[in-house]
Amino acid sequence: MSTDRIGGPFRAVYQEGHELFRQTVRAFIQKRVKPFDEKWERAGVVDRSLYTDAGLQGLIGFEVPEEYGGAGVRDFRFNAVIQEEFGYAGYTSAASCLSLHNDVVLPYFLAANEEQRARWLPTIGSGKTVTAIAMTEPGTGSDLAGIRTRARRDGDEYVLDGAKTFITSGQNADLVIVVARTADHPHQGLTLLVVDRGMPGFQRGRNLDKIGQHGQDTSELSFTGVRVPVANRLGKENEAFSWLMRNLPQERLTIAVNATASAAGALDRTLDYVTQRHAFGQPIGAFQNSKFLLAELATEVDLARTFVADCLAAHVAAQLTPQRAAKAKWWTTELLTRVVDRCLQLHGGYGYMTEYPIARSYVDARVQTIYGGTTEIMKEIIGRDLLASVDRR
Repeated sequence: MSTDRIGGPFRAVYQEGHELFRQTVRAFIQKRVKPFDEKWERAGVVDRSLYTDAGLQGLIGFEVPEEYGGAGVRDFRFNAVIQEEFGYAGYTSAASCLSLHNDVVLPYFLAANEEQRARWLPTIGSGKTVTAIAMTEPGTGSDLAGIRTRARRDGDEYVLDGAKTFITSGQNADLVIVVARTADHPHQGLTLLVVDRGMPGFQRGRNLDKIGQHGQDTSELSFTGVRVPVANRLGKENEAFSWLMRNLPQERLTIAVNATASAAGALDRTLDYVTQRHAFGQPIGAFQNSKFLLAELATEVDLARTFVADCLAAHVAAQLTPQRAAKAKWWTTELLTRVVDRCLQLHGGYGYMTEYPIARSYVDARVQTIYGGTTEIMKEIIGRDLLASVDRR
């Protein structure tokens, strides 16, 4: 295996503490993920022990303040280390589950009021409570203005009705942040409500059968007259849109970090394969076509590393813009699909066999250009900003 691994420009972003943490993450993957990964893939869901074990090892909830049982460390570089290591090792399902809990949902609870933080953060940080967020609906994808799930205020409660789909951790989740419409304004009419497991009227549909990331449970959720206490509302009524927009850049950076590391891992494993596999009396990697292709892929992965490292440094400094996060997200996920496609081709027929890791990488990669905002939506965000910048001149 290449000694470079995730190295290169990424290393300039990290300090000694992050590298020590990297060793902890690698050991956790070997002991608590690798032996169980195939079982989780067959079951269609990771075991809840993934969260509690990660909590015991300090892999989740490290941003939770000390008074609620966390480490109180708010440094996204630790989050990035986890996504790099899981991505490089090829355990995308487990990475997605931990990323949702750590990088996507936790920030909403960190920004909650004091009573809510005391109520929820201790078990979220320990991994005893699994979280999810429900935005996407059967009739609407990336367009938040199209959300139809509604919540009607009734005294000290909201009455919630609607349906969500493609919800990551939908089977495992104990707390689901639901984006609901509380007014008719397209964006300024959305509210965040936290729905608890077991609330009457809250039902989980089937665990959706995907072409990849089988261990990541993805579900349909329905809400029929669910009575949600006002005390479970995050922020003010009709102000969800600003919360969502504030947290999306971090989610997209997380995906970019994982995609870049996944591409590097797939490429390294392919390099091993083409030096060991022979055809016509020589290693597959010795053919000019193979060398040229590998050179192209290695160059593109290094370019992605450099750009993502710059975005990571900007995010740590609270300077990452939504537009740059969108650039990183679409470019790295499209790159990942190209890398795994070309690497599978270099494996020949064996690449099509599920016993080879490249086959798993191939099917796991495809959704990354879709979730977190499709490539097309990312380009729309970037293009809109470019045109607006001309108007501002």
